[in-house]
Amino acid sequence: MATALQILGALGVFLFGMKVMSEGVQKFAGARMRAALASITGNRFKGVLTGLFTTGLVQSSSATTVLVVSFVNVGLLSLTESIGVIMGANLGTTITAWIVATIGKFSLTGIAIPIVGIGFPIFFVGKGKWKSMGEFIVGFGLLFLGLSLLKEAVPDLKSGIAKEQDASAVEAIRHWIGLIGGKGYLSYVFFMIGGIILTLIVQSSSAAMAITITCAINGWFSEDAFESFRISAAVVLGENIGTTVTAWLASLGANTEAKRAARAHFLFNVIGTVWMLIVFIPFAGMVWEIAQHLPDSLKSAKKEFASSEVAFATAIFHTTFNLINIGVLVWFVPQIASTVKKWVPSEKDDKGRNTTRLRYISQKFVDLGELNIVEAEGAIRKMSTHSQEMFKGFRKAFDNPSTDLSSKISRLKKMEEEADLMMQDITEYLVQCSARDLTPQHAGNIAAMIRIVGELEESTDCTYRLVKLIERKYNKGHDFTDHQTKRVREIADVVGQSLSAVDNYLLQPVPADVISSVKSLEDQTDNMRKSFNKEAIKRMAEGDIRIEMLYTDINNQLESLANHSLNIMEASNNATIKRV
Repeated sequence: MATALQILGALGVFLFGMKVMSEGVQKFAGARMRAALASITGNRFKGVLTGLFTTGLVQSSSATTVLVVSFVNVGLLSLTESIGVIMGANLGTTITAWIVATIGKFSLTGIAIPIVGIGFPIFFVGKGKWKSMGEFIVGFGLLFLGLSLLKEAVPDLKSGIAKEQDASAVEAIRHWIGLIGGKGYLSYVFFMIGGIILTLIVQSSSAAMAITITCAINGWFSEDAFESFRISAAVVLGENIGTTVTAWLASLGANTEAKRAARAHFLFNVIGTVWMLIVFIPFAGMVWEIAQHLPDSLKSAKKEFASSEVAFATAIFHTTFNLINIGVLVWFVPQIASTVKKWVPSEKDDKGRNTTRLRYISQKFVDLGELNIVEAEGAIRKMSTHSQEMFKGFRKAFDNPSTDLSSKISRLKKMEEEADLMMQDITEYLVQCSARDLTPQHAGNIAAMIRIVGELEESTDCTYRLVKLIERKYNKGHDFTDHQTKRVREIADVVGQSLSAVDNYLLQPVPADVISSVKSLEDQTDNMRKSFNKEAIKRMAEGDIRIEMLYTDINNQLESLANHSLNIMEASNNATIKRV
């Protein structure tokens, strides 16, 4: 029991260090990571390099793939582009194996504590990017410390039972490994399944890899170094499949394209594992032969169990396997995309709109820190487009006064209800984001985004009230004069310009001349409303009061729309949100 707790504790330090390091790198390099992902533009080879670079930074292929799912979910990456990034992420995660193999040749504690010592004062004294850099360094040191503790906690089965308290644990390990070992090729399949289970339990392929190599070099799998390597390689294949589950689970709350990206990740890794199982025996032999030609400084001092060769051979196997898998399948990205499109059919309502609601997908699986905000940005842009569509629906209804509006009213009512759900989902999501450890800049951005969402929802309410007024006019048989119709179209044209400016400059700094222009448009609508309503009041003494009241209500709602547009522009300008 004591040994198990020590291993769990060491694993906890390792995962916590990875989390701190990942959050730190996202804060000082997150904008560049997002820009790199968003600039792929159909180039699958650039996508592979971007995935490799991103995963190398955050040290988690799961984080990269969940980020990719998020980008696909909001339309910043296409399905084809996402597959290239996922391929690169698979290669990037092999860095962990090399770290674990390399650090076995020197004292981890001797470097881990000094690294934390360097990062600690930077984190507490530094501000902005420097503070984030300090956080990254501290996390890096904790990662090494966790690996050191894991190395010490795992019993060494090569030299027998070193500690009396480890006796029961060692015997249990030997018993279970003995049950699935010694069955030839079938044993490798069993160990591969064990790798899948291990990755599902720890929810990190990097942590699973560290555990696997540590156990291999301590003789858990076999007393023969070559056999120990082959078993560890089989476990690595299982981890390759297990790591796809994180993105799969994350995609459950996402749209169809995001689900397809997660399935593409799974399909890519399964195809690679299948062909590797077919050639596993000769391929493992080739890799072991390469490991025998390592420099003497990297080889084990004791040749009865070449632990360094086992570790480096596993790292070579992991990297070579992924390189070949990418080199072959990168040419078949369109075919993979076509397959997952058939696997995951579109889920749309009768009007062709995607029915998936926004979900804060990453807090249960991988914490993307500030990179979570990209999901909310995409949802807000969709909400702005939604508002534009509703206003166009009002204009069309107004320009066709003799048309029965019952079906249009029903559709716009549904759109207004969808806008209410959007506001609820996005606000809840942003509240979740605000609970993370954010920079002051992003905290301010979230506050601005919450205000923008509220204003957009009020805009859709105004538009729906406008359509209801048109419906009342139709049902009562009221007709506007040509003069009234002309006036409403004039003010609606001005409001349309304001809404277009909102859609063009949403969630980014707004040029001063654009802000001034929207403010001028808002003043113009206010003056038009006052002027037109004064005319209507004068006509009430002689004309139909009910028609004039409808007319003034429409003017008032249009002026409110202009107010909301100006508020949105000011909120976007006050925040320093930049378009990805």
